[in-house]
Amino acid sequence: MGGLAVIPDFLLQHTVTIEPFEGNGANGPVYGAPVEVPCFRDDKRRLVRAPNGNQVVSEATVYCQPGTVAPPESRIDLGTRVATVITCADRDGGDLPVPSHVEVSCT
Repeated sequence: MGGLAVIPDFLLQHTVTIEPFEGNGANGPVYGAPVEVPCFRDDKRRLVRAPNGNQVVSEATVYCQPGTVAPPESRIDLGTRVATVITCADRDGGDLPVPSHVEVSCT
């Protein structure tokens, strides 16, 4: 039995808006165009490791379809507040019976 290709639509109960971080400019952070992304949002506090190696408290994790772009420091509108992306990881389900997805941990 092969794995699920992507997250089934019935699980994508939420929508977030992601403004991908593109770097720093003369006037501060530069973000790309906002993109609405269907996802499953899990509002649970947990410790995650930031790209610089520090442990940081994540207040929410969103699970999105493969191909979602949300580099660290991106802005993400969770609907109730605007957060910052701490980490973003591609999760490949391979031959397991789990969907491939992108996991985004946010402040």
